[in-house]
Amino acid sequence: MTARETTEGAAKRPGKATDSRLSLGRRGESLAAQFLTDLGYTIVDRNWRSGRAGEIDIIARDGDALAFIEVKTRSGDQHGTPFEAIDARKMRQLRTLVGRWLQSNEAWPGPVRIDAIGVRMRRDGLHLEHRRGVR
Repeated sequence: MTARETTEGAAKRPGKATDSRLSLGRRGESLAAQFLTDLGYTIVDRNWRSGRAGEIDIIARDGDALAFIEVKTRSGDQHGTPFEAIDARKMRQLRTLVGRWLQSNEAWPGPVRIDAIGVRMRRDGLHLEHRRGVR
């Protein structure tokens, strides 16, 4: 078996790398939700899915505004910063998901925005950065 065949086969079946990455992401989302709650946000929903279109990590009320929050978690810098993972394609996906959530729930009378939270779990500690109204 060649190295290429090994790599392709490993990518097709779940394993420790996939499981640990999912676990890291879920832990980051939980930390972000607690961070938002501590700031006075009210969590409305978590991990809301719209079929195969994707998932909104956190939906929360911030006063009269409704924030749809994408959480990106990193344990190191080898894959860039958490915010570098939110590219134009991801923003289009988030806008589509926000529209679907608004259509499937009661009309929201106040402002709506998309936020991002970057979570870095490093040896020197935990770092969270919240960016409101990302575009």
